[in-house]
Order: sequence, then structure tokens, then C-alpha cells
Amino acid sequence: MPRPTGRVLTLLELLQSGGTRTVAELADRLGVEGRTVRRYVGQLIDLDVPVESVRGRYGGYRLAPGYRLPPLMLSDDEALAVLLGLVAGRRTGLTTTERTASETASAKIRRVLPKHIARRLDLLLETLAFTDQPGEFDTPDAEVLLAIADAVRHRRPLSVRYTDRDGRRSERTLHAYGIVAHSGRWYVTGEDARIGEDRTFRLDRIADARPLPGSFEAPMGPGPVQRVLSGFATAEYRHEVILRIHGTAEQVRAHLPASVANLDECEPEPEPAAGQDRADERWLRVELRVERLDWLPRVLATLDRPFVIERPEELRDLVISLADRLASSARRA
Repeated sequence: MPRPTGRVLTLLELLQSGGTRTVAELADRLGVEGRTVRRYVGQLIDLDVPVESVRGRYGGYRLAPGYRLPPLMLSDDEALAVLLGLVAGRRTGLTTTERTASETASAKIRRVLPKHIARRLDLLLETLAFTDQPGEFDTPDAEVLLAIADAVRHRRPLSVRYTDRDGRRSERTLHAYGIVAHSGRWYVTGEDARIGEDRTFRLDRIADARPLPGSFEAPMGPGPVQRVLSGFATAEYRHEVILRIHGTAEQVRAHLPASVANLDECEPEPEPAAGQDRADERWLRVELRVERLDWLPRVLATLDRPFVIERPEELRDLVISLADRLASSARRA
């Protein structure tokens, strides 16, 4: 390829990276004079590439926004980053219902990779292992996802058609505060305007999302992530568990995260634990709602902090049973 043509393509790549580039900056990157940069820009315009001239002290050149360039130019590192992102997205379920889109995008990028980069990528994917097993995820519709994102950004009400976990369908007016990705699923949190209460909805259960006239003000307080996690921790389940655990919030959260349990300081605080030696350790009230209790005794044993079970009594029996089994095993010769 002649050197001037190569420099024109390099100029296109620089402009594709976004922002306004000054003539001096482009000349330095291309190793040419300013008038040569202007000539290269003229060649791109002749090829119908929409290069805009920006006047002023910080002026220069930029690409018109929203234009889809025929050659998408990626460096080796950029191509590798995109492909690994697509692989990770498929593994974690953070894709849309158009699952073939990530596969076709991967194929297009791989098809234009230099052979030596393609071979290195294949070697990486062959040797890459994941600690979790890939599963089938319930992924949202791309149009629904984009419509909700637009409503969040511009604070516009939405009319959504939602199917709950029992299969009941309803139409709701939603004031969406934010979109949250958690444990391989997409969620939207906001106010259900009909009942005036905050709710969290799975995006894959929303069949349609249409903007409505008007606007709303997002409330002060916790952000979307905290609202979603708190919703999980307070959801209706079979058992309500209340514990008091002596330690730091960090020690408790390492085993009982915000998506599982609510955490507060005890009022009034019980008697100090025996052997207390850290000023930041205190009695904390922990509330959980769970469908099953059998996993909690093991968590409490792993936590290795003094605790009190306020309810339910069934959990107390399970902890005693686990302690008896451990003691019996420890006594065996």
C-alpha cells in the first residue's frame, strides 16, 4: 500500500476514536505538515466520509456523529478486547434476546483479523477456563432495553407489559430510576405509578415498553444498585430470620451480602462479647428472608463470630444439629 494511502487510513482511524483532533495533533501523529493533513481530509471527504471542520482556538477535525463508516478500524488490542467482551457477555448472560448478534459480531471481527492475531486469539480461547458453568439465561429484548435506558436518561414515564413469576400479565406505568445487571440478569428499578411504590422488574419479563407524555423527578437517597439489592433482601420468602452478630459490617457482609440480608446496629446494644478486642466490632442486627434454612448454619460457622438467633426456632435446631455432627466427627480417632 502506498504510504500516502496508508496515512489517509491512519487519519481515518484517529478520527474514528472520537472527539475533535487539532491539525497540529494530527500532523504530529502522521509525521506530516499541517497542509498535508488538510489534503488528506479532502481525500476522505471525496470518499463521502463526513469529516467536519471545527473553528476556534480548540478547533480541528472530527467525524459527524451517527455516521456508520464502512471500514471499522480496530487496533490489535481493541479487536482482542471486543472479542473477549463478547465471550464474557455470553458466559454471564449479559446479552439481549438476539443472541446470534454477539456470534455474528465475533465472526465479522475474526474474519478481518491478521492471521497472527487470529492464531493468538484462538490459543487464548483454547486455554481460557471459567470457574462457573455456562447456563441458559433469560435475556431481555434489545428494543425494550434501549427504550427503558432512554426513559431513565430523560426521566420519562413508561407503559410496560409485564409478566410476573406466576405468569400473571399486567400493564403498568413505570417511573424508571435505573437499569442494573446482577448475577446474569438485567433489572430495572423504579416507581410503579399505579400503586405509588418502588418496585424491581426483570427486563426479560417485559414484553413492551412505550414512552408516555410528561416527566418525573427521581427520588433522593439510595441509587439503583442499592434499591435492587435491598429489594432482594426484603422479598417475600418462606422464612423470616433475625440474628444478632458481633463483629464488623465488613465481616458480616463478606458472607451475607446486601442482596441477601439487611444490616443495622442493635438498639439498645446487648452485652459485649467475651474477649472483645476491637473498637469497630459491635452487635449488629441481621434480617433475612429465605426460602430454605439449611444453608444458614454453615454460613454462621464460617463467619466464626458470636451470634444470637432471635427467630425462627427451626434455625436454632439446625445449628445445634450441625454443631453436634462436627463435634462427633472431631472426637473420632
